[in-house]
Amino acid sequence: MALLVLACVAGAVALHLAFPPPLVALLPSPDMHELHPDFDTFRASAVALTHGGDIYDTPAKLRNLNPPVLAVLLAPFALLDALPAYRLFVVLTLIMVVGAVVVVARELRLTAGPTAAVVLVVLASSPLHGTLLLGQIYGLLLVGLVAGWVAERHGHPLLAAACYGVTVALKPSLAPLLLLPLVLRRWRPAAAGFGGAAAASLLGVLVAGPASGRQWLRIGLSEPVPDTADNASLPGLAVRLGLPSAVGTVLGLAVLTGTLAVLYRRRGQVDPAGTAPWAVLAAGLLMSPIAWHNYLMLLWPGVLLFIARGIPTPHRPGRAAVLLAVAVVPVSWNALWPAGEWWALPGRTLYCVVLLAYWWVLLSGASGSSSAGRVADGTERRDEPPTATALSVTSEPDTGSSSTASAAPGASSSAGGSSSVAVSGGT
Repeated sequence: MALLVLACVAGAVALHLAFPPPLVALLPSPDMHELHPDFDTFRASAVALTHGGDIYDTPAKLRNLNPPVLAVLLAPFALLDALPAYRLFVVLTLIMVVGAVVVVARELRLTAGPTAAVVLVVLASSPLHGTLLLGQIYGLLLVGLVAGWVAERHGHPLLAAACYGVTVALKPSLAPLLLLPLVLRRWRPAAAGFGGAAAASLLGVLVAGPASGRQWLRIGLSEPVPDTADNASLPGLAVRLGLPSAVGTVLGLAVLTGTLAVLYRRRGQVDPAGTAPWAVLAAGLLMSPIAWHNYLMLLWPGVLLFIARGIPTPHRPGRAAVLLAVAVVPVSWNALWPAGEWWALPGRTLYCVVLLAYWWVLLSGASGSSSAGRVADGTERRDEPPTATALSVTSEPDTGSSSTASAAPGASSSAGGSSSVAVSGGT
């Protein structure tokens, strides 16, 4: 495991040296249209909302694939000019991501050493750099997911499910998460999850107008699967291999169905506050038409569970170290594997392989002996959260698509499609 971690770090350093500048060096750029297109799209929709316009007909470069409720949530940013609003959003995103990771580490009772190591890896990670540069909403999603997980650990399953539901309303590709209470036969949390998603979605439609809901559905159903290398989903991989995207969708559905079946069969041993939610999220991302590599940050809380002791999740710090280390490999990896070349296909599968590895490891840890008492309606009762001690993470027993020539290697956008910042030619 240590060799794999070292290989990831060495590869990251080599790629940064070979393909400067790193994505973080582009953060100060005022070029909203080309370098920060996701936030530019979100803010344009928010501006249209505040002016009574069509939130899906804006001058932004990318087409907004997100539901109306996101425009409602981001409406305050319409009060600022584009660049100040973006820079504020970057600061808030950084606080949300680091804060969420620290909250998870504190819940798991990790000591200062491992917590600091994890935070440093997060700060050095490609998903965070891409999220900040493009202005993506994964920090918001991570906060919603962690809030639900913390509520579950503290014996509030209905609140947890509601948090998950609101998060799904912001990013419907995460919807398979709402199926977990059903397979665990936890009926009230299941109702709370679907109810939270429906209520938040309805709020967005009511504020933006009924037509916005219909238009979002039309856009979402008609958008093709991007073939860029950092679309880690199985439909994206199928398209890169020259197959119909439906082949990848069927494979992804099989992965999700199998995941839910395993959790149903072992439901007596599945801890809803363990890695099960994160395994279902990973399976859902594999099935989704779009699952940018930057989505990986949404799974990091589940990985941290393998570092802790004294909880039902197996103690596997070596696997956790590898899964975290692979995230530091920059997207300039794509520059080594040009699109259209048969010999480049193995390299262009990396992000899908990484997501598959996350899914497999998270699922393998989801059926430890549950420490929670189960009551009649399937909700969990916890008198106090489990404790854990620390170990070093290196010890062992995420629109139409567009390509933009730039000095920075490929970063993908999820404002509604893909936007690649590439050394040459794009992906």
